[in-house]
Amino acid sequence: MANQGFERPLRVVQTNLQIKDTTKINPVELARQIDELGGNALVFNVGGIYAWYDTDVDHHTKNPYLPEDTNLLEEVIEECHDRDIEFIGRVDFSKANDDVYAHKPEWFARTPDGDAKTIGAERPGDWPILRFTCLNSAYRKDGVALPVIEEIISSFDVDGIFYNAPHYITCHCDTCKRKYEDHYGEPLPDETVKFHEDWAEQCVRDNMEPRYRFIKDLDPDVEMVLYYDHNGDDLPEHAAMSDLVCTESQNILSLGHSDLPERWKPAQTMKIGNTVEDGPDPIGIIHSSPGMDWRHTGLPPAEYEYWLSQIPANKGTIWHSLTGIPDTIVDDRLLEVVRDVNHKTEQIDPLMEDATSVAETVLLWDDSEEAHALFNGLIQQQFPFDLLLREQAELDRFREYDLVVVPADWEFDPQFVDDLCRFVDSGGRLLVEGGLPDDADRLFELLGVADNPDLGEDLVASYSRLEGTENPLQRGMEDTDLLPHRGPVAYCDPADGAETLLTLVPQWSPLEAVGKPPERASLHVSHTDIPMAIAGSTGRTLYLPFRLSSLISEYQIDDHYRLLENAIDHLLGDRRTVQATSKQGLQLTPFETENGYLLHLVNGTGDRPLKTTTPVSDIDVELSLEEGLDVTGVRSAFSGERLDFLQDDSQVSFTVPSVAVWEAIHVHCESRS
Repeated sequence: MANQGFERPLRVVQTNLQIKDTTKINPVELARQIDELGGNALVFNVGGIYAWYDTDVDHHTKNPYLPEDTNLLEEVIEECHDRDIEFIGRVDFSKANDDVYAHKPEWFARTPDGDAKTIGAERPGDWPILRFTCLNSAYRKDGVALPVIEEIISSFDVDGIFYNAPHYITCHCDTCKRKYEDHYGEPLPDETVKFHEDWAEQCVRDNMEPRYRFIKDLDPDVEMVLYYDHNGDDLPEHAAMSDLVCTESQNILSLGHSDLPERWKPAQTMKIGNTVEDGPDPIGIIHSSPGMDWRHTGLPPAEYEYWLSQIPANKGTIWHSLTGIPDTIVDDRLLEVVRDVNHKTEQIDPLMEDATSVAETVLLWDDSEEAHALFNGLIQQQFPFDLLLREQAELDRFREYDLVVVPADWEFDPQFVDDLCRFVDSGGRLLVEGGLPDDADRLFELLGVADNPDLGEDLVASYSRLEGTENPLQRGMEDTDLLPHRGPVAYCDPADGAETLLTLVPQWSPLEAVGKPPERASLHVSHTDIPMAIAGSTGRTLYLPFRLSSLISEYQIDDHYRLLENAIDHLLGDRRTVQATSKQGLQLTPFETENGYLLHLVNGTGDRPLKTTTPVSDIDVELSLEEGLDVTGVRSAFSGERLDFLQDDSQVSFTVPSVAVWEAIHVHCESRS
């Protein structure tokens, strides 16, 4: 990454502008309103689909509602800078006006049948048709995009360029056909599913890498902001061709209650963004609306505040995406939420600027259902953890942590296995779930497995039995020996020196008979020696030959969450940095700061979408300190309220009296003299 972004933490406000509202924009008032909302950066339309200035570039459609007697864009920029607000110009070359299509039809994306791809053709009202441009066409290069960017940077004092919609749009134009055949030596298939898997990203890279270099050559002080996919695909490549990376965590309530996004989605996207080594804080774009089809209304305030708060609490840069300017927004509640979250973010900016994660656990991330479920289990149990993407999963990154968690179906190539072995040999801890590859002798030895596991059938009406006394996996479940189980098991034997902590109670009935005559309800087999949890001989590995992640995801039974918590506690021992009273719906994210620690607590308790704020109370926290530190005070970074604390050598404990939505606790430390 060539640059590290802006020199100060940003609180970004984006005004998604309708061109027909252009005449309602008063530059002086707009800058005042952004300032009053707590924003120190404005994202404002500049060019692409429409030029918001008098452009000299052919086929760059000018906004027809621009006033003739003033230079609106220049005035907005000047007013922002007068209030110390960064100005980020939004460009979007993914679509163009139908008039452009009439002159340059070869620039536009095509279906396999050769038809141009349109957007909004059925939209009511007096609007021109927009058509998707081809990512590989001249429109995105010398035809329009490059001269427009040069015109903007040379004509206006912009601080950054936000390159909206850089993604690949499926296209079967002749340009794409030629490029595909040149690249792969075969024709471009009609069916998207038959494309080479790297085709879309290759097109993005071929387009955006030159754009980034072009911008930096024009003015190295202009920062470029680029999207990454929220699941982390190709994030390192995107980070290398921009100064800042951002993603959208849309809370699309209009999908319906049964399809709500995961409640911790903003936290997830920021943890993914923070996997980039030595990069600036990732940007989290949060739309104020409950869906783009309802974009002129706001999210319920309680839900909106919870969603927004996860961004700064996970070391992300907050970016508010609003429909219109404050004068055209009819829901004043959302503006109040924006103002409140920005105010809190500003309060913690000095503490978070150089903060580093103190998570001792890292979850390997491949965007699978299993990875999502383990993320859910970890965040719901208030475990501090980070993520590593597949291409980042290597020894040097493992050594930044005490524990590596590997979800089911992860690809165990020889180098990866070697890195895991070396990590554990050097004192690291390892948790693995699910099946294992065949003939992976080093992996079997590492995990305490005697031979190749044999994957069995999908079990129902089965259980895991907690074995022995003082079983570390039984903490908090001392009054039961059985945990519900469903799904396949990788049948295996423990190696010499390994310990079996869970065993399988096999299926005692088919589903069609489980509720039938009660006399048939006894267990056919109550005990087996089939392992469901194997602790390796070193005490540093734990292997679960089943998918605990699937049980957490599908059933969300407390015993499965507890089992995951106990498994990690067993592996970490006294290495766990922070422990807090378990509260479902509460997120805990700790950071080390220049003068101590900052602990973020984000509360999303309640049925979603949240209708009201439900505070959680009396959260007991224990924090392990770096050696040689004394705590001089514990306080709320927002209210300044001081909390009583007790320090016992390298551990401090205190109670957070209440968390409404977002609280940040600053533990101030000094070195012992």
